[in-house]
Amino acid sequence: MNKKIFIYLLLFFLASPIFANSAVVFIYHRFGETKYPSTNITLEQFSYQLNYLKSNNYNVWSLSKIINYLNSKKTLPPKTVALSIDDAYLSVYTDAYPMLKSKKFPFTIFVNTNAVDNRSKNYITWNMMREMQNSGAEFANHSLSHEYLLPKKDESDAVWERRIRKEIQNAQLRLQKELGDDTNTNPKLFSYPFGEYNIKMTQILNELGYIGISQTSGAIGESSDMLALNRFPMAEAYASEDGFKTKLNTIPMPIESVSLKEPVIEKGTSPKLRIKLQEHLKGLRCFISSGEAIELEWISKTEVEIYSDRPIKSPRDKYTCTAPANDNKWYWYSHLWIVQ
Repeated sequence: MNKKIFIYLLLFFLASPIFANSAVVFIYHRFGETKYPSTNITLEQFSYQLNYLKSNNYNVWSLSKIINYLNSKKTLPPKTVALSIDDAYLSVYTDAYPMLKSKKFPFTIFVNTNAVDNRSKNYITWNMMREMQNSGAEFANHSLSHEYLLPKKDESDAVWERRIRKEIQNAQLRLQKELGDDTNTNPKLFSYPFGEYNIKMTQILNELGYIGISQTSGAIGESSDMLALNRFPMAEAYASEDGFKTKLNTIPMPIESVSLKEPVIEKGTSPKLRIKLQEHLKGLRCFISSGEAIELEWISKTEVEIYSDRPIKSPRDKYTCTAPANDNKWYWYSHLWIVQ
């Protein structure tokens, strides 16, 4: 092959969205606790996923390592994945940890520290965390109490902000005291309880030097919002073999801007979301959480308006948009709505 043609093709494929510098992050809560289907993954499902990642040569990295690569503009290897776990339930240690350890996979656990300090039998202990640290686990901030962190009714802005700062900063102090001074510091990660946040909360988080982690689905890349990074939830209903493989094959949608970033909306409303894309995407479709298709209207070749023809149901929902990409991959973008 002519050298100039080879270089041209190489540059073309490296610039192609399919080689986008991105990774897929999964979120888990409970393992083998079938009485909690909305937050549980069966052990059979989890075993399949870990075996699939291993046998198909995925690069399973800690979440902090992936974020540091993205922030430093370093190129991630293809097929990079992170496994994150919220809440630090006991089944993380008794069921998930042995499986992860056998594969030598790193993983990230977000801890709400009051439950651990109160020695609840439903949660792991600090000693268990120290043991898991020696086998590839990292621990990050999920607040003190795991309460809803959006403003309460009749709560003043000043009182609310003091509460938020206490929840974040005191939990971080507990993590560092128990697990070491360098725990959750490079970078500082905070997972929003229940996945809920507003723009003001992201500003506080940014001021405190944290990366914000959401529960809204989608792959992450260099252009992702570092105050609301996406993860794919892996509960029983979403953890089928085909569903898992589909999510592994997602890349961030090439978005230039979003018109309505505030996720908190009033009850009885149906917000219009306007997205400006970096390029026109054929086959773009959008849905609410039930899987029902919603309306989209092209304003221009690269700008689209998305809306539901009925009010968003409380307490939470989302608009999720997908479009086919090259090599059997999918562009994926989700936008959270919180009804108040």
